[in-house]
Amino acid sequence: MIRRVSPTGFVYHPACVAHDPGRGHPERPDRLRAIEARLAGSGLAQALARHAARPARIEELERVHGRAHVEHVCAASARGGGRLDGDTSVSAASFEAALRAAGGTLEACERVLAGTWSNAFVAVRPPGHHAERDEAMGFCLFNNVAVAAAALRAAGLARVAILDWDVHHGNGTQHLFERDPSVFYASLHQWPLYPGTGAADERGLGPGEGTTRNCPQPAGAGEREWLGALEREILPELAAFAPEFVLISAGFDAHRLDPLAATNLTEHAYAEMSARMLELAATHASGRLVAVLEGGYHLEALAASVETCLGALVEHAR
Repeated sequence: MIRRVSPTGFVYHPACVAHDPGRGHPERPDRLRAIEARLAGSGLAQALARHAARPARIEELERVHGRAHVEHVCAASARGGGRLDGDTSVSAASFEAALRAAGGTLEACERVLAGTWSNAFVAVRPPGHHAERDEAMGFCLFNNVAVAAAALRAAGLARVAILDWDVHHGNGTQHLFERDPSVFYASLHQWPLYPGTGAADERGLGPGEGTTRNCPQPAGAGEREWLGALEREILPELAAFAPEFVLISAGFDAHRLDPLAATNLTEHAYAEMSARMLELAATHASGRLVAVLEGGYHLEALAASVETCLGALVEHAR
């Protein structure tokens, strides 16, 4: 009997390019264009099962966000755009983009859960991990990974793990699940840095105590420090948690060339971190893993890092 091999999924939608935070903003449409060009040029795109992101339904967003917040983002976009906080803006196309970003993450999880794909990468924007229940912030409108984790729990999974390797701490994701023992949130991030959360002693609250793990790293840290923390501190706790599904908030702004931080990772570090998480997923979650784009603001470094992450996913799917 020939074993059927499920491919690596790649979720994208042109509506996510149309989101425009304004001239000179680092979270710009060219981020997705750079990724697409790199994958096409390398030939890796041919190994991926591409799929257009669907829009999230309002009730799916409301598992983690209040209705007033969803309506606020919708109204701001319908007015043609505007500023939601000091560094988070929307344009007329932003609400549709944000729906596609969250919905594309949901669809990737659905396809991996069904066995249609082995794993997946979701190349969408706006990013999500700073978005709180009732507040857009840090370039983020809806919390894409949190929406997906809540949907996986609603689908019947008992334990979902999230690793956030964006250089900025995912305050929104932590706060949404810090009282929930069924979702383990772990973060590697530069400290101190925006948004100021993510201290090592933040371990969860109430029934969720012990299912938050922050590993803040000083400015100037590189692959040795980040991979060391992943191996020594995060992976043992995730293994003990035994997740049934693994999500990655895959920001690539810890790259040494990124203009918004001072961490010294290279593309190789993202390949290594991806490989470690794929091993965890293979052991505990039947290989089920979805990585979702967060930050990354140096276009060449972003595209190269996504390529190495995707390369690890494709290799593991074979």
